Amino acid sequence: MKVLVTGAKGFVGQNLVAALENIRDGKDHFHIIEALYKNYSFGSQVDDFPYNPADLEIIKYDIDSTKEELEAACRDCDFVFNLAGVNRPSDDAEFMKGNYGFASDLLDMLQKYNNNCPVMLSSSVQATLSGRFAGSEYGKSKLAGEELFFEYAARTGARVLVYRFPNLFGKWCRPNYNSAVATFCNNIANDLEIQVNDPSTELDLVYIDDLIEEMLLALNGKEHRCDYVGDKQEVYAVNSGRYCYVPVSHHESLGRIVDLLKTFHNQPDTLVIPEIPDGSFEKKLYSTYLSYLPESKVSFPLKMNIDNRGSFTELFRTDKCGQLSINISKPGVTKGQHWHNSKWEFFIVVKGHGLIRERRLGTDPETGENYPVMEFEVSGDNIQAVHMLPGYTHSIINLSTTEELVTVMWANESFDASRPDTYREFV
Repeated sequence: MKVLVTGAKGFVGQNLVAALENIRDGKDHFHIIEALYKNYSFGSQVDDFPYNPADLEIIKYDIDSTKEELEAACRDCDFVFNLAGVNRPSDDAEFMKGNYGFASDLLDMLQKYNNNCPVMLSSSVQATLSGRFAGSEYGKSKLAGEELFFEYAARTGARVLVYRFPNLFGKWCRPNYNSAVATFCNNIANDLEIQVNDPSTELDLVYIDDLIEEMLLALNGKEHRCDYVGDKQEVYAVNSGRYCYVPVSHHESLGRIVDLLKTFHNQPDTLVIPEIPDGSFEKKLYSTYLSYLPESKVSFPLKMNIDNRGSFTELFRTDKCGQLSINISKPGVTKGQHWHNSKWEFFIVVKGHGLIRERRLGTDPETGENYPVMEFEVSGDNIQAVHMLPGYTHSIINLSTTEELVTVMWANESFDASRPDTYREFV
């Protein structure tokens, strides 16, 4: 199967080509296929895919490609992703030439070779020419391209897939161009100024990975279809719709986006990882933000609290899911010897040889004696997690005389010096 991607060096093009190459090379195609079928209930068998991923050929076309290369691709291709377009020309007249004109040339070449393969068009919500997009020259050029595609479908019987993309964001998006999110991510990551004229401005946003999933579905005839209805030209999902759309999107204000980005920016200082539930806008924005970090910020120092027993270093903390730390004990050293009312922890030894001891506070009413001590011998050669129970005093001993003991420690709450919930008591 030969797939032509025009605008292959652009934001969407780079991400789409990377996904197609992963499928072709077998790096991730089982994962992608199974995830798509699971998410959209199209089945569960790789055999349902209508082509052999190993036979996938990706033809990349961009502004530096030749007309002859485009013509050869149009003669042979089995599917076209038309992502090429003009976003920020020096002259508004270039909108029509770059968006309508190229689309016309592409369709003419396909028709020249009687190639009625499916063709996808990357259009824009600005083509609605409604609301703040009224009078948009860019929108007019996109609308003209859409009508060209619909006329082509009626004339040739080819399947066309017209997507009106809203604001897009994700890795590799060009900052200071046509994406406010990319600009904010880049500038905040690099300590540059940003300008927000109206924090309450609302954006409809689609994340690049969600868009690429939809593109892969479209490639296999499983696109989501819709119509645009009402004065505001809102999406109305319908299987027989004239247009296509990405079903996963987010509606966020500029002010909230900036606030989140500033939280991400401060993470190396606060060590706080914000809530990033699966599928959430926060998770997608955080991944986007990280892709703009300069080399100087890819790594950052952590504060090691060092004494004659070893060291303790907090790695990160969360608002609702506690904190993670690394504890290093020198040979023969015992640490801990305290208990908590409500706090509980996991101790996970990843290097060395140690002994974890725990004892419930108080005395056994049946014997009048202290409760027995539980002991867990632990080693980096056999990694296991040991609960530090509430109401149990506990300690960890490095049994080695030569090797440090390295323990990953997770606590169910971040340490609060004003309410430490930590009380001295020998096991």
